[in-house]
Amino acid sequence: MEPITLSTDRLRLRAFVPEDVDRVYEICQDPTIQRWTVVPSPYRREDASFFLERLVPDGWRDDTEYTFAVEPLEGGPLFAATGLHARDTGVWEIGFWMAPEQRGHGYMTEAVRALAHWAFTGLGCVRLVWRAEVGNTASRAVAERVGFVPEGVQRAGLANKNTLRDGWVGSLLPSDFGLPSPLPYLPARDLPTGAA
Repeated sequence: MEPITLSTDRLRLRAFVPEDVDRVYEICQDPTIQRWTVVPSPYRREDASFFLERLVPDGWRDDTEYTFAVEPLEGGPLFAATGLHARDTGVWEIGFWMAPEQRGHGYMTEAVRALAHWAFTGLGCVRLVWRAEVGNTASRAVAERVGFVPEGVQRAGLANKNTLRDGWVGSLLPSDFGLPSPLPYLPARDLPTGAA
C-alpha cells in the first residue's frame, strides 16, 4: 500500500520520511521510551536511520506494518509515532510512543483513536489488539481512553531487550466504535448452554 495521511482536529498522521531522522533520534533518547518499548537501548542515530529507511517503508510496501509520524495539524515537528502491525487475517496490533514534552495533552489518545478508526474502515480490521508490558500505566491509560477492553495478563507475553515480560492485553472491535464488522460476532455470553 502507498502511505496515506490521516487528520484529526489537532493532528496529522503522515508517513515518516528519511529527513525525520534527527527528530526520531532525539525523541528516542527518552529513558521512558527505551524502557517500555522495543526500541534499542542505547538508541543510536543508526537505529533511527534503519527505522526510517528500512522498517517503515518495508512495512508499507509489504502491507505488514503501517507506521505514522504524528505532528500538529497547524505545522511543527513530529512528536509521536503510532502504527499498526499485522497479526492475523483481519487482526492488527497497535503501538505508539510520544515525546515527553507532549504527554498529558490527550494527543496520543486522539492519534490512536484516528488510527483505530482507519483500521476498521480502511483495512477491514475485525479485531485491534493493544499490548503493553505490565506496569506501563501510561500506555494502558491511552488504550482505555480509546475504548480498548482489557482482557488480562499474558505471562511471558512480550519480549523486550532479550527478556520475556508479562504483558497486558486488550482489544477493540468495530462495534466499540459503532461500526459494522466484516464478520459477524457471537460473544461467548450469547452462546447457548448445554451438556458437554
